Amino acid sequence: MRPLALPLLASLLLLAACAGDGDPTQYREVGHGGFGRGGGGDPATRRPGLPNTFISPEGKPYRAPPGQPYPVVTWFASADTDHDGKLTLTEFRKDAEAFFTELDANHDGIIDGFELQAYEQKVAPEILPRVEGLAAGEGMDLSLGRSQDRGGGQPVIGSNGAARRAGASRQAAGDRIPQGAGLFSLLNEPEPVAAADASFDGKITLKAFIAAADRRFAALDTKNQGYLTLADLPKTPVQDALEREAERRAKAARSKPAVQASAQPAPHR
Repeated sequence: MRPLALPLLASLLLLAACAGDGDPTQYREVGHGGFGRGGGGDPATRRPGLPNTFISPEGKPYRAPPGQPYPVVTWFASADTDHDGKLTLTEFRKDAEAFFTELDANHDGIIDGFELQAYEQKVAPEILPRVEGLAAGEGMDLSLGRSQDRGGGQPVIGSNGAARRAGASRQAAGDRIPQGAGLFSLLNEPEPVAAADASFDGKITLKAFIAAADRRFAALDTKNQGYLTLADLPKTPVQDALEREAERRAKAARSKPAVQASAQPAPHR
């Protein structure tokens, strides 16, 4: 797996952390235009937009326009083939097999290095953010620090001395600060396709891909029910940040009329 573009990832992590604290003043513009596809941004505030992107446990990206429901619902509806609201291990495996077939461009039963590179650069470029056009030092927040919360041992992000809890609701994310696909996924795996190469020989077979799917299903099935429901799934870091930003905007919109009314001059008597 090629090295991740850490400067942009670090900035995106800081962005998510600031969203978690509900402090929009600490959002920062990075590079030239958002993160990955669907980035956009707010020119009025020079704030980057978070991409409304979900990456499935097997690595397939799902994207939606800004403001639309987070596309984890699209993945779940697609994988839940009998539409009973329960994603079984059999359905989970079939979803993985279908994506394996998409990536196996030459249909030889193996995802090789060329096909893996095509995945990273063309299918899911969000996991390796582009760095073209960045000047020296751009995109890196040098105040970004990492430490462990003394309480629950969850990872936190420090900025200017303020510790920020990173995704406490993501029960399946592990104890590492999310990177790459982990920002958009239910599990903290920076490159889920490459992670299926358990033999480290650069050749991912369908058997290995399904074995990885089994491990991921077990990690997500925290209640040992034998199936997953949409309500029981953890939120991705980006989903959490998007929802907090939407709440902040809604709160600001509700308070705006009251602020305008208080600003009106009192009538003369």
